[in-house]
Amino acid sequence: MPFATDVAVIGGCGRVGLPLGIAFAGTGLRTVAFDTSAEAVASVNRGEMPFDEPGAPVRLTDVLAAERFSASSDPATLCDAEHLIVVIGTPVDEHLNPDPGAVTGALERLAPYLRDGQVIVLRSTIYPGVTRLVEQLVDHLGLQIDVAFCPERIAEGTAFTELYELPQLVAARTATAMARARKLFSSLAAQIIELEPEEAELAKLFTNTWRYIKFAAANQLFMIANDYGLDFERIRHAVTHDYPRAADMPGPGFAAGPCLFKDTMQLAAFNNNNFTLGHAGMMVNEGLPLYLVARLEQRFDLSTMTVGILGMAFKAESDDIRSSLSYKLKRILRFKAARVLCTDPFVSTDPDLVPLADVLGQADLLIVGTPHAAYRGLEVVVPAADIWNVLGRGVRI
Repeated sequence: MPFATDVAVIGGCGRVGLPLGIAFAGTGLRTVAFDTSAEAVASVNRGEMPFDEPGAPVRLTDVLAAERFSASSDPATLCDAEHLIVVIGTPVDEHLNPDPGAVTGALERLAPYLRDGQVIVLRSTIYPGVTRLVEQLVDHLGLQIDVAFCPERIAEGTAFTELYELPQLVAARTATAMARARKLFSSLAAQIIELEPEEAELAKLFTNTWRYIKFAAANQLFMIANDYGLDFERIRHAVTHDYPRAADMPGPGFAAGPCLFKDTMQLAAFNNNNFTLGHAGMMVNEGLPLYLVARLEQRFDLSTMTVGILGMAFKAESDDIRSSLSYKLKRILRFKAARVLCTDPFVSTDPDLVPLADVLGQADLLIVGTPHAAYRGLEVVVPAADIWNVLGRGVRI
């Protein structure tokens, strides 16, 4: 029996799944976004994006109008799809332990809607070995289904550039599964890199861990310079200017979001928690809000001050607050300051945020939490802590 749908994205109305589904539909593939959130499904079917992603609204409208794309919360829609793309990743708990059963558990619940001839493609970051667990689950269910792992590699805000321009990693254990996965992702990207599943699982973790450790190194160097009363941004400019071997040195800032910290801890757990560099990076990055407040306490009596935080999203030009260190900063300041006011031009899901004008008008001290472009060149008349150098005054605190 032929498949009525080419692609079904499980978790398809989220920040990873929805751009991917829209992109596949844009190539002419019949695509459905399956999601358990009825609210998100209804929003998508109305042509409304549930989050910000540049270029997505117009593309969503186009594929809906062409009747190549729809969203559904009915798992029965999965029966009709040849390719099932799973964007459920591996979470870590409050003790930083990964839950490798999250993906297989979700697929077990969807087992009644799986059928012979399908391809299951794992897309989100997973704990090493989860691809094999899914293969074993398929065997246990007695189904003839191919399994592949093709990790997402996009950054929020660049999905509709990077989905087409970046090489796609494709991993499978059998030649048939590899060929089917390669054909699917070749509809998006010109360059495909084939790996074994375990290689691809580590490739994804290595990528995010490498970025996390680079940010930690920059943050540690910033702290060293700052403790000696020196402006790290001036030093970094001297180091990187027309000097290729240091060109990739990042500036200081909050290394946050739903991936980098989590994936570094997954890699540590995979290596029996023998990952000194990763754990050290975590202590530096997660400790940066505490460091900033401690430095400010040396200069100001915070207990008498209203402190304003500019930016609550985890990265610039985003509305995503998941794992944002601006919220950790807020929690610390609520114990230290008389009052804390927060603002963000993109975030609409936090009812406690106030307009930028209110923060500027009432704060005795400002801290730039997220380097949104809206804060560049801002006229600030009170002291400001700006590790991003958005205000152009240097990063010394």
